[in-house]
Amino acid sequence: MDKDKELSSQTDGAEWLQPPPSVLEIARTLIRAGHESWFVGGAVRDALLGHPNLDWDLATAATPQQVQRLFRRTVPVGIDFGTVGVLDDAGRMHEVTTFRRDVQTDGRHAVVEFGASLDEDLARRDFTINAIAYGPDSRALHDPFHGRADLAHRLVRAVGVAEDRMREDRLRALRAIRFAARFRFTIESDTWSAILSSAPHLGRLSRERVQQEIEKTMTQVELPGDAFRLWRDSGAFAVLAPPLAASSDVALATLDRLPRARSAAQSDRTSNRLTALVLELPPASARDTLRELRFSNDRIRWTGDLVERWHALAPPIRDSLLAGATPSDATVRRWVAGIGRTRVSAFLRVAEARFAAEFVEGGREAPSAAIRSLYRRMSRAAFRDPVEIGDLAIGGGDLMKAGIKAGPQLGAVLRALLEWVLDEPARNTHDRLLARARELAREQSHD
Repeated sequence: MDKDKELSSQTDGAEWLQPPPSVLEIARTLIRAGHESWFVGGAVRDALLGHPNLDWDLATAATPQQVQRLFRRTVPVGIDFGTVGVLDDAGRMHEVTTFRRDVQTDGRHAVVEFGASLDEDLARRDFTINAIAYGPDSRALHDPFHGRADLAHRLVRAVGVAEDRMREDRLRALRAIRFAARFRFTIESDTWSAILSSAPHLGRLSRERVQQEIEKTMTQVELPGDAFRLWRDSGAFAVLAPPLAASSDVALATLDRLPRARSAAQSDRTSNRLTALVLELPPASARDTLRELRFSNDRIRWTGDLVERWHALAPPIRDSLLAGATPSDATVRRWVAGIGRTRVSAFLRVAEARFAAEFVEGGREAPSAAIRSLYRRMSRAAFRDPVEIGDLAIGGGDLMKAGIKAGPQLGAVLRALLEWVLDEPARNTHDRLLARARELAREQSHD
């Protein structure tokens, strides 16, 4: 079959693909200049699945220098690898990459040469579902590796020989897992075998890239537990984050009970999922694991503190739920004080998901009403009651004026006053606290 006939036979299903007009103009500018150009990659895949995707990228016969000459606003994203970012009228950048073939690869970075054909360019891609091209003018789909069939059969399959694709770029093992979990696809058997073979070599990946893959899984996948279960079962965790290699099914099920972030404004949801992932680790190990994976210091501090509070307070909270008991208001306030006001919301969301997963795993019905009731009570206490030293109606300066010396004694008195107020918030008045502080100071002086 000649190429024109082949392309015309592949237009079925492509008529409704609608790249934005601004990126269509980029493609047509290239074509008018005599450069064969196609939409490729994730946008084509997602459009065929009916998912929105604004990142329409192009593969073209034009060299990077020719692309730069054709467009007024460009960004040299990766000239050595053939990629130029072209800004559309709205300022959105679209990657335009020259057709290329791999000459050499070290398992992560490839040396490429230009002058390849479209088919050669598609042949170097990772999975068949990402190796479908769409013609801007012809409105034809070019699908030499049967990616549309794999979309229909809900399969993630490597292009060509799976072992070769994984050897060329070790990150593909993690990407395959993410795509399978994101789209609820199955990983084709040869591709899965290649992932298992690739797992011992994942140490070649930079920790920054591994961290990015974890973040993408947390933000793109509705049920990230499915993805991280494959990380565990394939041996990826054993190489990339050994403490997580023993993650329980409960830990992974907890992730699936926490909603994903759908915008940058919901980054706290990603933090909650990350906390759930490392929740079973000792606090020091959780911090070390996140540090090894190059998470930010703020993320390490926040997550590590939540894990530390979880190990201290989850057992009594869990015991209360198991017993069907209603904890006293003072007990609830002490739990809130132990967690810290600013962390209560995150702690409770993770705890609610974790407890529900534990109950289901144990074959029991989760006490959803009791969990929600406790959630409401702890939330109210966090923002209504005095639960931190800073909430006391008296401060260190007041105590020093009353004759209590600065230093360990002052700190001990303030902590004792907070304990006294946690029992009964009505005690939180200046006069009552000052009187109680004097009593405490006298008691301490007699000890």
